[in-house]
Amino acid sequence: MLRVLVTRPEPGASRTARRLEEMGFQPLVLPLTETMALPVDAGALPDKAAAVAITSANAVRHASKELIAALCSLPCHAVGKRTAEAARKAGFLSVSEGPGDAEALAESMASAFSGKAVVYLCGRVRFPAFEQKLETAGVQLHAAETYDTLAVCYSDEALLQRLSDQTVDVVLLYSAKAAAAMQAVASRPMLLGSFEKTLFFALSSRIAAALDDSAGKAIRIAERPDEEALLALLPARP
Repeated sequence: MLRVLVTRPEPGASRTARRLEEMGFQPLVLPLTETMALPVDAGALPDKAAAVAITSANAVRHASKELIAALCSLPCHAVGKRTAEAARKAGFLSVSEGPGDAEALAESMASAFSGKAVVYLCGRVRFPAFEQKLETAGVQLHAAETYDTLAVCYSDEALLQRLSDQTVDVVLLYSAKAAAAMQAVASRPMLLGSFEKTLFFALSSRIAAALDDSAGKAIRIAERPDEEALLALLPARP
């Protein structure tokens, strides 16, 4: 049975593990990052914001009730299905589901909100292209950082316990931070044998670039930056 390593943070890691089991694979859960809520002063938001933009479900999950209450009546533009679901669950009344790509979402919002204020619920660690595109289009973007992403460190003993001292067939990479951490994990002397023939599947080329391929790692990139496309890289049910 193909052994697939899931590196995303919880609670998403366990959700992905269940999907992998249903698909006939053996999941190995090793979150390489974790998220932590950050305080946001709802009173510091712009008075006349025209909309809310969200490119990560974590940004909604970590937002305080006070922040959601201050924003929930505004039109919410979510990057994709999972983020839109999180926004509706949190209490946003009008949610538009985007194409699944942050830059494409920025393009779709640019003309409609030029000259207007938009609140961007986001993480402290994020890719700048979304903000750059909207600001270039004249959108007054206000970033409200609701969470931070931190690397998770494991001892050699903990890694051996989680990986069961066996080979890993596929690693799923969801962020550049996790890809860099994966590089460090795979380089540990006592784990070199576990990753000799591993395939690395990344959500985007930016994430793949964070994994040093100088050692000849086999890296594949999803057609779209979402989990459906990432899991589609796996072979058919064994």
